[in-house]
Amino acid sequence: MADVEPPLVRERLAFGPFMLSPTERLLTRDGEPVEIGGRSFDLLVVLTEQPGRVLSKRELLKRVWFDVVVEDGSLRFHMAGLRKLLGDGTEGARYIATQVGVGYAFVAQIERHSVHDASPSPATLMAEDLSPVSVSTAINLPARLTRLIGRDADLELLEKRVVDTQLFTIVGSAGVGKTSLAIDVGHRLATAFMGRVAFVDFAMLENPALVPSMIAGAMGIPVHSDDPLAVILGHVRDDAFLLILDNCEHVVEPAAKLVERIMEDALQVRILSTSREPLRVRGENVHRLDALAYPEDPAGLQRDEILTFPAVQLFCERASAADSSLEIDDEAAILIAEMCGRLDGMALPIELAAVRVATHGIAATAAQLGERFSLAWAGRRTAMPRHQTLQATLDWSYDLLTDVERRVLERLSVFVGPFSIDAALEVVADEHIGADEVAFAVDELVSKSLVAPDRARATGTYRLLEMTRAYAKQKLFARGADLFNGAARRHAGFFLSELEAVAAQEEDLLQDQRPLRQQLGNIRSALDWSFGRDGDHRIAVRLAAASAAVFLNLSHLIECRTWCARALAEIEDGQLGTAIELELQAALGISLMFTRGNSDSAGRALRRALEVAADLEDRWNQLRILGRLHIFHERIGEYDAAMGHARRAVEIAEAIGNDEALGVAYSLSGISHHLAGDQQTARRDLELSLSKSPRSIRSRTIHFGFDHRNRSGIALARTLWLTGEADRATQVASQTVATAAKLNHPVTHCIALIWSLAVHTWMEDLDTADVTLSAFTECAEVNALGPYIAAAAGLKGELSILRGRTEDALGAVEESLSRLRSARYELLTTPFSIALARGLLLEGREREAGELLDGAIARCESNGERFAMPELLRIKANVRGSLGDDAGAIELLQTAIDLAGEQGALAWQIRSAVDMAILERTVGKPAGAATLLAGLLAKGADGNETAEVQRARELVGSLPQQSAAVG
Repeated sequence: MADVEPPLVRERLAFGPFMLSPTERLLTRDGEPVEIGGRSFDLLVVLTEQPGRVLSKRELLKRVWFDVVVEDGSLRFHMAGLRKLLGDGTEGARYIATQVGVGYAFVAQIERHSVHDASPSPATLMAEDLSPVSVSTAINLPARLTRLIGRDADLELLEKRVVDTQLFTIVGSAGVGKTSLAIDVGHRLATAFMGRVAFVDFAMLENPALVPSMIAGAMGIPVHSDDPLAVILGHVRDDAFLLILDNCEHVVEPAAKLVERIMEDALQVRILSTSREPLRVRGENVHRLDALAYPEDPAGLQRDEILTFPAVQLFCERASAADSSLEIDDEAAILIAEMCGRLDGMALPIELAAVRVATHGIAATAAQLGERFSLAWAGRRTAMPRHQTLQATLDWSYDLLTDVERRVLERLSVFVGPFSIDAALEVVADEHIGADEVAFAVDELVSKSLVAPDRARATGTYRLLEMTRAYAKQKLFARGADLFNGAARRHAGFFLSELEAVAAQEEDLLQDQRPLRQQLGNIRSALDWSFGRDGDHRIAVRLAAASAAVFLNLSHLIECRTWCARALAEIEDGQLGTAIELELQAALGISLMFTRGNSDSAGRALRRALEVAADLEDRWNQLRILGRLHIFHERIGEYDAAMGHARRAVEIAEAIGNDEALGVAYSLSGISHHLAGDQQTARRDLELSLSKSPRSIRSRTIHFGFDHRNRSGIALARTLWLTGEADRATQVASQTVATAAKLNHPVTHCIALIWSLAVHTWMEDLDTADVTLSAFTECAEVNALGPYIAAAAGLKGELSILRGRTEDALGAVEESLSRLRSARYELLTTPFSIALARGLLLEGREREAGELLDGAIARCESNGERFAMPELLRIKANVRGSLGDDAGAIELLQTAIDLAGEQGALAWQIRSAVDMAILERTVGKPAGAATLLAGLLAKGADGNETAEVQRARELVGSLPQQSAAVG
């Protein structure tokens, strides 16, 4: 017969028109419920416990906000809201008094009333937000954590639903924090169940037959019969009780049977279980506990942003507890976030790593974790044995598996990151384990939380947590090298087939970067094994060629360079002259060019790729390689050679007859004509390129090595400025840079930024130029683009010179120019020469400036880079004028004006004409330049009010009278 419980005595407090019932979490005014927030209610309860006593702010914060860290402002905010709700101060009513600098006291008179409830139920006693001052009288509930980090949503859900649900099972991987969550829920619900809560830890049970006896013992029920379950049911059949069953996975069958009987015969009993797999009984509600959130890209976040993530908070709290002197600066925060990511946000391994910090420091712990995932790091001595190391935790799960499940888990460890079920079947199955067995085992491993389905991305893929993969890989190695190499060979073969299949389809499949990024770990792992001592080098060469497009698409240029060079060193004779060699040479050439500069090796690789493509009569690949050779010869200052590649590209594209091909070819042609100084032809070709190129971001031409449409856009912006359409130039530059950023392709982004920088400096918009340069510098440095990194310092010096400051700027430009020349990067030689000449003029070093300009002019005449020639001549005229040679200066300015007119460069014409008009006025000559300038302004400057155009208008307005007088 069930024990008879005494009736529950509840206390209600009356003050003024209000009645407060703490256990019911109810406040009424004149008998009507009052809407009050949870924290405000808790404040009122705490204050009314000891009326008249001043409670300090610290004490109130500790009592009411026991589960989070808040500032004094939160207390003031809720106290003000509570006073307003009570009408404190209205019509003389006083409830809460403030002692400045100390705290608060409840000052109204309170009458206490006792209420007897003979038959309470959990539903009536359940509080939406139980007061933290409630004292649990649970039978054997373990102590709760001071603060359960990152589980507010889980706690709220379980607290609300467990009381009305017969069975809730918290399911999750080892070390995710299931037990801590269950214990906290138990404490929160203790009052609702009148302290009738029992906690049963099956981890300590070795004999499954003792499950009923262990539950009875935890409930405090003496058993003197052979049927413990009957005794348990006799005690709880008609009563409310919360039973927490922890770690059910290794006794899942007897636990499931017992739970089902209790659910049938004791309708008031509520069961909260934790397990690495569901109990699979009728009426079970499953709550899957995911890992704690952590930043996926901490390098792009500030310290305070990083510290908002629960995984990082847990790490910091545990590390600080182990070392109170620990300081977490920006660098440390990033390291901690990276470790949390490596640990998959799992609570137990995070705690173990955090404890390690106390003795080794943050940097050393991060390095150790990066070198080898440690399964043996020790945690708290007082922790359960299976939680003292990750090895013990995973041993616990591994020992519960069948032999086939163990073998499948071990072989799945060759995957690094997500894998599909097709990949699992291909890699795991062999002559000993069939595909059907693999599929069934994967389902079971998912159910047992050892394999995680990727629910967040809904991609239909699976993955092993890092600690599980490390453990399973140890087990696979222990079975022998042959078994490991067999799985690794099938893994490499599968991804080789996948990549070659993608390459054989439409190339725009490579534009969706998300699946590519997800498989990078598997591709790298396959390459590592294939090129390794026990690998298959024939697979390795094919795999390097097949993966090159992926690495280029994602801008992993150093990796691309490394694997391609290695593959070409080991390529077999039968693979020479094939599409495999073509891909390797083409990828090696462009990756060398952007990471190490425009070396002979890069040029040789690209020329060999073009030769192979021509021999194979592969027009598309010829076009692709011509695009890379075009930019290569631009960068080394061979503009006539680049023009030759552009002309050949147009011929091939017209033979192909495809819009995308024509878009690429006319991009090359337009850029060459722009640099050669033919701005009208350049504009025509660039606009034709844009009209033929795909507009959709996902259909861009990045598979050519960089986005040619984007390159056309930024070249068109420069051309528009030169032809006098400054406003449209600014608009096109801004749009092109914005699109480049969205492409998530650093090479393309850097090209857009560095070319748009010229538009901003020509416009004298130096503030925008500063922002653009900062973005360019960051993009170059983050992605290790060597030549661009060298360019950044010189570009910064150029902006300083344009602001009239030469202190360190001249040295910065000269050093940058030297570094670029050593990398054979000549594309900035002319702009930097112009910057240096301006700086030398500012310092009164006219002769040095003149010599520099003479060298730049000679170089441009010889290599075909003519677009800046009018500006070079204009600045040389300024040097002549500074030296007193006015006639020579006027002659040079006239030459610059005529040349700019031939090029269609209206902006250069206006700039030189302004200098000519000023010089003519200075020397008292007829103002012929003024008339020319007025004509130029009328020709194309309307609506393009640049600083240059404004100066020209002011100058023209001041000259007519002088011109007439002179005439």
